[in-house]
Amino acid sequence: MYKYEYVAIKTGKFFGSKCTEHKDIIAQYAEKGFRYAGFIPTEITDSGKFKEIELIFEKKE
Repeated sequence: MYKYEYVAIKTGKFFGSKCTEHKDIIAQYAEKGFRYAGFIPTEITDSGKFKEIELIFEKKE
């Protein structure tokens, strides 16, 4: 069985600029024993730009 955790990130500052927020979050979860599993867009503009995503982490229980 796996445990999942989700971290929401507003993408206005995330995409299209030099941001390292995602790297810091991934490193923090790796220290807790989680593995980065992917992301899901949770808010999308009418033109298709991601406004918010959730990073997904998993860990065996």
